[in-house]
Amino acid sequence: MLQQFDERNKEIKVHVNGELLHRNNAKISVFDSVVQGGDAVWEGIRVYEQGIFLLDKHIDRLIDSAHALMFKNVPSREKIIKAITETLVANKMFDQTHIRLTLTRGEKITSGMDPRLNQQGCGLIVLAEWKPPVYDQSGIKIITSTIRRNAPSFLDSKMHHNNLLNNIQAKIQSNVAGVDAALMLDDRGFVSELNGTNIFMAKNGKILTPHANACLPGITRRLALDICAELSLSCKEVDLSLTEFYTADLVFCTGSMGELTPIVEIDGRTIKDDRSLLDKLNIAFHDKKKEFCKPIQS
Repeated sequence: MLQQFDERNKEIKVHVNGELLHRNNAKISVFDSVVQGGDAVWEGIRVYEQGIFLLDKHIDRLIDSAHALMFKNVPSREKIIKAITETLVANKMFDQTHIRLTLTRGEKITSGMDPRLNQQGCGLIVLAEWKPPVYDQSGIKIITSTIRRNAPSFLDSKMHHNNLLNNIQAKIQSNVAGVDAALMLDDRGFVSELNGTNIFMAKNGKILTPHANACLPGITRRLALDICAELSLSCKEVDLSLTEFYTADLVFCTGSMGELTPIVEIDGRTIKDDRSLLDKLNIAFHDKKKEFCKPIQS
């Protein structure tokens, strides 16, 4: 799956450190930490006609990630939401929009790794694009990557950081294999997540998902778990092997980019496709827009 350029994004304005700039002029300093070391945190947020979906949860995770990485002078929640709102209003984006929200450690006084060189406070970037869900609901095909997902002892996935090289390496492998995404295992060999989304499976009416030991405990993942509970569907977090996914009745992935997407093939194995169960989850998911969308105030 290769995303295509949307002509509607040709003239968009991007919020960079307090300014709304045309995409061609939306730039940051070469001394910024995100350039020098991928030293930043980010969120992917979706906008529907009802408003900004799960905004508070995304802001909570952004601020928590920044705190874990000891960012200084983090902008307030109100300032971040104001920047998001201004960007959406300036671009007249009120549906079919995906926001890439980035908070960097900020600009350094001189090149170097030491966070003490960051003396100007955090940098804030709001990149909003016209982007409907990127995956086709007919289902995607994936392969298992040789690149393992980071364990907390290496780089904790509970921080939603910009250091994505191991995910990118996995994605390269899926590109070479001619499929849509890569499945990543943890350091013990159990399934963790895809290179960009969380993963679920169902067997005999029970829904299962890997523990969030080496994967990001995604916000859409959490919503899917909550929906299962509300629908009285059995759903557990457990260690799961590749064989269990190969022989599942249903496999799907979750994330802001693609919502709930069926997976129809893993490593050349055709996966059973119990859409009746996924249809129930999708109906409940879309109903949640009424509850969890924050209206955009102009």
